[in-house]
Amino acid sequence: MKKSLFLLMSLALMAFAQETKAQYNTGIGIRTGTGNGLTVKQFINETMAVEGLLYTRWGGLIVTGLFEVHNNIREVRGLDWYFGGGAHYGTWNAENRNTPWGDNRTSSSEFGLDAIIGLDYKFYNAPINVSLDWKPAYSFGESGLWEDEIGISVRFAF
Repeated sequence: MKKSLFLLMSLALMAFAQETKAQYNTGIGIRTGTGNGLTVKQFINETMAVEGLLYTRWGGLIVTGLFEVHNNIREVRGLDWYFGGGAHYGTWNAENRNTPWGDNRTSSSEFGLDAIIGLDYKFYNAPINVSLDWKPAYSFGESGLWEDEIGISVRFAF
């Protein structure tokens, strides 16, 4: 009985894994929202992707790396929801700095952890991908929690 149940569960998991294939391999484009910049997303298998962000916010430059798990929404072809996490490093020069924390007359840099949850849509028969996400982050420095990070990404997908 245990072997039959194990076999049935294995077959069900394999069938589910085939249903959740990624709609594209690589996407390169822009991300806009509370910060503006570049995004690159690379799938490493059918359900997992890594994403890199390079964007500006508060007059500084922030680099973020994320690991994401994608799950399809069966009712809509090409639509996935995803979640994940990663880390960021940001730097602000005193000449351009416009942060809501700290002394804007001095330069600073911070490291922190990020979470992400969102929707990812790949247009059928077109090399375009669009994502909408919420990316809260916590910086280990003066800035603390960034809970307002909402963004829209448009990528060329191939």
